[in-house]
Amino acid sequence: MAKRFDSLSIADARRIALAAQGFDTARPKTKATQRDVDALISRLGVIQIDSVNVLVRSQELPLFSRLGNHNRNAIPKATEQQKLFEYWGHEAAHLPVDLHPLFRWKMDAARTGKVTHWGLTSFYEENKAFVKRTLKHVEKNGSTTSRELSTRTEKKGTWWDWDEAKVALEYLFLTGQLMSRGRGSDFARIYDTPDRVLPQRIIDAPIPSEHDARKELLVRSAIAQGVATASDLADYYRQKLATVKPLIAELVEEGELRTVAVDGWTEKSFVHRNAKLPKQLHATALLSPFDSLVWCRPRNERLFDFHYRIEIYTPKEKRKFGYYVLPFMMDGELVGRVDLKADRANSQLLALSVHTEKGVKRSAINDALNAELDAMAIWLGLDRVQIGRG
Repeated sequence: MAKRFDSLSIADARRIALAAQGFDTARPKTKATQRDVDALISRLGVIQIDSVNVLVRSQELPLFSRLGNHNRNAIPKATEQQKLFEYWGHEAAHLPVDLHPLFRWKMDAARTGKVTHWGLTSFYEENKAFVKRTLKHVEKNGSTTSRELSTRTEKKGTWWDWDEAKVALEYLFLTGQLMSRGRGSDFARIYDTPDRVLPQRIIDAPIPSEHDARKELLVRSAIAQGVATASDLADYYRQKLATVKPLIAELVEEGELRTVAVDGWTEKSFVHRNAKLPKQLHATALLSPFDSLVWCRPRNERLFDFHYRIEIYTPKEKRKFGYYVLPFMMDGELVGRVDLKADRANSQLLALSVHTEKGVKRSAINDALNAELDAMAIWLGLDRVQIGRG
């Protein structure tokens, strides 16, 4: 049985969190295998998807951060092999297929109108016949993209300028009546019916109640985060704190979760009953802005004393660190930020700027950072690294 923790120093809390997120294992000495990728995704429980491709699609980066060089087709391959499915698990996310039954309550809530979604629910209420025809089309004719069913007669505007076919497909995706069987070369979802996407064992699996599914998601969240406040537990799978607080209390009463005081944290925290301090860490990595280790900004400040905001949508002249800035972790501490871009035309990985945290000398991180940049360039198939002066 794991040692019981009643209190933790911030250093030990950080070690437990890093181990839970997969940084207790050294990267494979040779190229990571599909099995390595599958095991990591199962361990993390969720990989957030983001479409920005100035460096690489964000969902690829958590795998590189922990495994190093691996096949960049690993996520599509796992999806094709019915090991992953896509849904609103944090934001849009890849999830281990075994979690699908745990999200059925969310799909059913959207379908019955118990929970409404701006734009999608109202569209369905006003266009029920059209949505039903769209579903029947996919059921009869097989997988499709929104472009193939497009009703657009004018040029597309901004990225969120969806036509009726896209909105219908997204409503059906939200409600679980359609799923994504992968992404096309343009990164668009390919929609299909659940019976053609999910393995039979998942289709036949019993569907837990909303109460039990929410509790299990909290357990998965606790395991994946190591140590977490109630807000952290709720955020990992985007549950509402007020809804899950009683469920967390149940899990504590049952012994599945244990309360713990973390030095410097004002909120009560929780660890899974099997949580333990790792014997070693391998925690040097460049991290996606959407990596599950750092996507919760208040948690970053509590755990790493690291204030971080994404500046993609900030006007250029107002950016402090750059457009696509990755936190740089060295030996388990967030010590810098690197604004990265893949210059594919010239086969270069551009580190447009490098900023160190207060009290950290650039010379102290150069060797580790250069090694990470070189490894990333190799993984991306780029010939060289170019580092800016910033």
